[in-house]
Amino acid sequence: MAKDAKDSYLVGLIGSGIGPSLSPALHEREADRQGLRYLYRLIDIDALGAAPEAVGDLVRAARDLGFDGLNITHPCKQLVLGHLDALAPQAEALGAVNTVVFEDGRAVGHNTDVTGFAASFARGLPDVPLEKVVQLGAGGAGAAVAHAMLTLGAERVTVVDALADRAADLAGALNRHFGAGRAAAATPDQLGRLLSSADGIVHATPTGMAAHPGLPFAAELLHPGLWVAEVVYRPLETELLRTARAVGCATLDGGGMAVFQAVDAFRLFTGREPDSARMLADIAELAGPVGSPR
Repeated sequence: MAKDAKDSYLVGLIGSGIGPSLSPALHEREADRQGLRYLYRLIDIDALGAAPEAVGDLVRAARDLGFDGLNITHPCKQLVLGHLDALAPQAEALGAVNTVVFEDGRAVGHNTDVTGFAASFARGLPDVPLEKVVQLGAGGAGAAVAHAMLTLGAERVTVVDALADRAADLAGALNRHFGAGRAAAATPDQLGRLLSSADGIVHATPTGMAAHPGLPFAAELLHPGLWVAEVVYRPLETELLRTARAVGCATLDGGGMAVFQAVDAFRLFTGREPDSARMLADIAELAGPVGSPR
């Protein structure tokens, strides 16, 4: 049966500490408007007492139970790679998957984080300088947003991660994909020097999520000439964004990325075209205004 001939879908989200996720509401509200029966389940590895490495078993179980697809989030976006039958080109280039579609018994990995972040950034911070961008975090989300920033025209992205090898690996992959010199790697102790001359910073670690509260780096490193883009969206106003706005930085919350990656995932799961404007209105109602500089 073709995807668009179905009217009933079962999908889910695998990750850690995902109780506050708005993905179920975003997907189910749009499905309701399209007259679909659509159930979106949370599969929280913390609640299951499972290690992140169990993602392969969970994907297989979901496929066997008749799920149509899954979203994958922290800390499983890279661990899931070895448990899939095929990867879409963008997911393969990134080495990270946030969406798995089950088709004809096969599990195919996609990544909608790149397009989701790019759409949100272009909408919310359209005129900011992009000569020197610092990105904190080189995990699954970090790989996606670094690709998005370079696609958007950033001249150089310096990737900072507590795991030096992970930052170096991502910077190397970016240089191979976009051209030599477009990316560099650094460690957190270099953040002060980097941010003093940077145009902006993209924050792509779990710090600030409901399960991981706090600031990802010292507040005194922020200055008014810096724009700050956040990947975390629950809560929508993280401590980083609140602190950055108080300093005078232009900011972008993570809500727009959450919506636009959900738009692309919904399309992959159902073969139907979602209404992004309606979904942006949904997240504004669920979590407050999103996607605009403040």
